[in-house]
Amino acid sequence: MVRFHDPRARVGTNLESYDLARDVRANNGKGIIVGLLANGFPDSDIFVTKVGEVIAKRLTGVEIRFWNKGNAGLPANEEILGELAECDVAIAAYGH
Repeated sequence: MVRFHDPRARVGTNLESYDLARDVRANNGKGIIVGLLANGFPDSDIFVTKVGEVIAKRLTGVEIRFWNKGNAGLPANEEILGELAECDVAIAAYGH
């Protein structure tokens, strides 16, 4: 007989739900700023640009802002983080 090991462990801490959500679909996204951050890997900027194009096509009222941190090995600088904080929604993308 074959026995399978279930690799899932019990959760060691209590799960805490949070209400970090934003309905971007209301009013076709009007008044919503979406920040898109490419992490600096090759093609991450292309990928995040395409994501932005799709969002803008589906939600015509959304404002899209782009950043590329330029180096995947370094954290985003304070300027980028400050500008991202002004956005209602932030999406980070990874390329390779």
